[in-house]
Amino acid sequence: MFCDKKVVIWDLDNTLYRVTPEFGDKLDEAMAEALVKDLGVKMSVPECKALVKESYKVYRDGGEVFYRDYGISPKDLFEYYFNRKPVHLIEPYEGLAEKLAKIPFEQYVFTASNRYASEKILKRIGLYDMFKDRFYSVEDFGVYKKNESADVYRQYCDKIGYNPHDCIFVDDSYSNLEFAKETGMATIRIYYQNNSSKDKEYIDAAYKGIDACVEFLTDCKKNKE
Repeated sequence: MFCDKKVVIWDLDNTLYRVTPEFGDKLDEAMAEALVKDLGVKMSVPECKALVKESYKVYRDGGEVFYRDYGISPKDLFEYYFNRKPVHLIEPYEGLAEKLAKIPFEQYVFTASNRYASEKILKRIGLYDMFKDRFYSVEDFGVYKKNESADVYRQYCDKIGYNPHDCIFVDDSYSNLEFAKETGMATIRIYYQNNSSKDKEYIDAAYKGIDACVEFLTDCKKNKE
C-alpha cells in the first residue's frame, strides 16, 4: 500500500514539530490577541482565549465561534493570527532533516499555516533548505482550512504534478486525513498520546511520534531495491 507510492506529503504543525500543551496554550493566546487587538473583538484577551479554547473543543477550530457569532472574517483572522504565531518557542526535533533525507520518496509540505509563518517555522526546525520550493499553504489555493473539502487536496496534487493515488499524506489531524483519503491518497496519522484513531476507515496506518513514521517510510527503500 505504501512502498509503491512516489510522494510523501507532510503536514507541518504537530507533525514535523510537536505542538506541546504549553505551546498550544501560547497559540490560543496569540489567536486571542489577534481577535482583540487586531480585529476589535470587544472582550479581554483572557476572556477571548477561553472562548478560543472552547471553540476548538466544539469545532476543532479556535476561530469558528468568532466566524459564526462575531462576524470575523476567516481570511482576516488567518492573516493576523499567523503573523502573531510565536514560532520562536517551537522546539525542533534533533536531526530530523538527516532522517527525512533517507526516505525514498519525493517529499512536500502542505500546511494550514500561512506562507509567512510556514517559512519561519521551516527555518526554525531546520527544514527550510529541504522544502523551500516544496511547501504550500492552504492560502495558495484560496482557502483557510484543510478539513472542509477534498477539493483542496486534488488541487494540491495538480500543483505538484502527481496523481493522488501516488501520494502518502501524513497528518496528526484525522479530520484532514479523511479528505485526503477521499481523493485516493494513502494516509498516515501521527499521534502522541494513546488515541491512534487507526480504527477509522480512512486512516491506513498510525505511528506514535515522527520517528516511528520516518523509520517505517525509510524501510520502504529496502522493499524497492
